[in-house]
Amino acid sequence: MPRKKVTIVGVGATGGSMAQILLEKGYCDVVMMDIIEGMPQGKALDLAHASPIVGSDIRIIGTNDWKDTAGSDVVVTTSGVPRKPGMSREDLVNTNAGIVKGVVENALKHSPNTIIVQFANPMDAMCQIAKKATSMPRNRLVGQGGMLDTTRYRTFLAWEAGVSVKDVQAYVLGGHTDVTMVPIVSRAAVAGVPLRQILPKERIDAVVDRTRKAGTEIVGLLGTSAWYSPAWATIEMVESILLDRKRILPCSVYLEGEYGIRDAYVGVMAQLGAGGVEKVIEVELDPEEVEGLKKAAASVVELASIAKV
Repeated sequence: MPRKKVTIVGVGATGGSMAQILLEKGYCDVVMMDIIEGMPQGKALDLAHASPIVGSDIRIIGTNDWKDTAGSDVVVTTSGVPRKPGMSREDLVNTNAGIVKGVVENALKHSPNTIIVQFANPMDAMCQIAKKATSMPRNRLVGQGGMLDTTRYRTFLAWEAGVSVKDVQAYVLGGHTDVTMVPIVSRAAVAGVPLRQILPKERIDAVVDRTRKAGTEIVGLLGTSAWYSPAWATIEMVESILLDRKRILPCSVYLEGEYGIRDAYVGVMAQLGAGGVEKVIEVELDPEEVEGLKKAAASVVELASIAKV
């Protein structure tokens, strides 16, 4: 039985880390796709050289030709540019919207049945734009953002409470920006014990605030965006799809009435399996948390409307 195939479009630091994780896991072939000649080929060859040490027999190739991506089960799109000094929000959205639209159209041309995991920012708006451009069903176009914000939230909560990260059950919904993300407190727990019984409100609020600013904190230290945790967060989603794990994960999904929201990509809990987004889990939340989701939806629609594509 042939192995599944995953294409990663844009293989900078994050895309390259995704490929490395997949090489180590060893359950799918990997195509590293980029417009820069020689770069994906070199990275793929370097990773392939590690195969005997890792013990992985997957095939990993680098390419500048979309034809090599044909038949991909999942396509992860990381292509896009970061916001630069002097660049307005409109400039960023328009630049990345054109890139993402082209990437998604090419991906579907060569892999018409693929499931696309959108990574490039502003992620929720890019999902919205890609769906409008392609009319893809919502189960086959999903965004990564909540996974990353959630793993940061769980990390900070574990540190604050002095417990294992494995015992922290918590997630972040809403949008993938510091203004629109909604770290959920009402459902957060440590080993099943409600978070509000573990930590006082002021300490929870401090963790929520640090979670919202986590990306900015890393940029301030590194001078660039994170790549290790975003790569791991994305591959968790890819794995659940490829291996049909049916995991319930926080990710950006096109809502069709859930939480009173329609026609907008918002971070929610969703079941990911071989069919992509197989179910949206509408969790009972505090009223202010639901309001946060609605504000995130409005922000995504407004931001996506800026794009001239």
